[in-house]
Amino acid sequence: MEIDQDPLQQQIAKAKKGRQAAFNYLLDRFWNEVYGFQLKRTQNEYDAEDITIQTFSRAFDKIDTYDPTYTFKTWLFTISKNIHVDLIRKKKASIRSRTTDEEDDKVHKIADDTPTIEDTLITEQNLAQLLRDIKKLKPHYQEVINLRYFQEMSYKEISAALQEPMNNVKVKLLRAKKLLAEVIENRKTRS
Repeated sequence: MEIDQDPLQQQIAKAKKGRQAAFNYLLDRFWNEVYGFQLKRTQNEYDAEDITIQTFSRAFDKIDTYDPTYTFKTWLFTISKNIHVDLIRKKKASIRSRTTDEEDDKVHKIADDTPTIEDTLITEQNLAQLLRDIKKLKPHYQEVINLRYFQEMSYKEISAALQEPMNNVKVKLLRAKKLLAEVIENRKTRS
């Protein structure tokens, strides 16, 4: 599919000026392509998603270095490929990483559908439904939404708590909000 470069370049220019709506546009426009690219490379949806988050984080952090003589998608794919290569090198360099990552993956892949004590104590119907909707997200998205909106932490505090760069936190939160909106919309259309 050919992309009309003028609107895309306009959004990139806005992103270079720090406009959040432009970052949202770029994330929404290219998320599936970068994720699909990484899914083919990694054969693991969790790794692909993590690398995609890091790709957008790095791209948004370095948006000023983007050269418009190259397509934006190619630029994103290059960043994504480099992140993947770096992760492979790190895993190969550490035997400990290989064994604990596999164990951690098993733990993180288990979906937690059980209601928490807080869920049962909340009587207000809309909040209880919202919490049920949030539980349908992957655990790392649940966590970032909880820290930001229920514990009211700043991006900096979340970054420290998760031991991740602030841009990763911002991209993760953006993606979490988009996925939560889709869950809510799907629930409403089924009702």
